[in-house]
Amino acid sequence: MNPHSNSPNIRTVVLVHGAWADGSSWSRVICDLQQSGVAVTAAPIPLTSLDDDVNAVTRAIDRTEGPVVLAGHAYAGGVIGATSHPRVQALVYVAALAPDEGETVADVFYRDPPHPQAPELEPDNDGWIWLPTSAFATAFAQHATAQEHAVLAAVQRPIAVACIQEPVPRPRWKDVPTWFLIADEDRMINPDTQKFMAERSHAHTRIHEVDHAPLITRPEVVTEVLSEAAQSLGH
Repeated sequence: MNPHSNSPNIRTVVLVHGAWADGSSWSRVICDLQQSGVAVTAAPIPLTSLDDDVNAVTRAIDRTEGPVVLAGHAYAGGVIGATSHPRVQALVYVAALAPDEGETVADVFYRDPPHPQAPELEPDNDGWIWLPTSAFATAFAQHATAQEHAVLAAVQRPIAVACIQEPVPRPRWKDVPTWFLIADEDRMINPDTQKFMAERSHAHTRIHEVDHAPLITRPEVVTEVLSEAAQSLGH
């Protein structure tokens, strides 16, 4: 049953998690949006290939009705940009990657030098990339608590190499209004890279002194950007 079938005009925010995470990484943002009356759902993606992830997001959007704000964290920026669902009317990049047509996620991830505390990422023998446990505290979410680091490490989901090596189609940010939350204290994705991507996508840019995972450590700033995008629909 469609959870929003009785509200065809509702505006929905669809949230897409990145690598080494799952939908629960958005939990604080989900609560904030729901308390403000915004419909929200988190799209589970398998992190097996870019196409698989795009298809999973499409299925999640199909369960909603009305205009959609599609938001992605980190790797998921490549996914939301490649999503062609007709009801997506705005994109929000949260410390995310926004490759252009023909680029891969890896192309933009490695565009600028890494932070000195960024982890070395290598696939295992089966082609999966895991984040070193220590990196959750040193780079992924350095402003989170020790308990949050432990949970993040315990529930992390690996990403397949194929996800970051597939060239993306014409990105949706060329066709719909786009917001970009730049994490100025990001140790996973160089903030200069984020600024470059935000500028070329002509995004409404918001810069905050937050780490790579503000959806966990500063959910209020993420909610503010998402609410702004949602309020813009229909205007």
